[in-house]
Amino acid sequence: MNSPHRTRWSLSLLGLTLTFAAALSLMDVASRAAAQQTPQTSDKPASTNSATAEVEQRGQRKTREIKYGDWRKFCFKPAGTSMVCRTTISGTWETGQTAVRVDLIEREGDGTARLQIFLPVGLYLQAAVKLTIDRGNPYRIPYVWCLTNTCIAADLADPKAIREMETGQTLLLEVLDSNILAITTSLPLDQFAAVRQGAPTQIFDQAIQE
Repeated sequence: MNSPHRTRWSLSLLGLTLTFAAALSLMDVASRAAAQQTPQTSDKPASTNSATAEVEQRGQRKTREIKYGDWRKFCFKPAGTSMVCRTTISGTWETGQTAVRVDLIEREGDGTARLQIFLPVGLYLQAAVKLTIDRGNPYRIPYVWCLTNTCIAADLADPKAIREMETGQTLLLEVLDSNILAITTSLPLDQFAAVRQGAPTQIFDQAIQE
């Protein structure tokens, strides 16, 4: 019989594997709309020239406090294909629930990267997520998928944006709620370059041993 500790570890590993499976799925099908009101992604990197229409906000809404952890790098090696790595940071509310997660997903030898952002439901999906690095020009990432408790924005990452993230200090994330009020949160970037270029925190194989 498995011990409770071993069972919890197996479930944790399963959850991380499913996260990577979702990431791989998004890399392959993010150009499809998941809901009628959700804009499709393009095959071009997200940039200031994104085709997603900019929506004029009606004001600002106070943001609940979000506490961010450290940047971490997890790599996943599916059998028979190249390794996929996720450089990621998560922010939680005071309740401990995840509020925001930002991923940079890269496949070995591919030469491209994908930005993926997990956000709460109840946002205005017609407007893209706006990312601003320090005081630079904004990048817009369209929503591509919604589940019961989260919505995901994703697009190919502009190489310029990645360079700016590696040299910048703060990533400002702005979304619009259903009342077209802007909500913003700031993520630290001081660790991003070292974590992305460094060794993975952990490498997982596709198979899970019970």
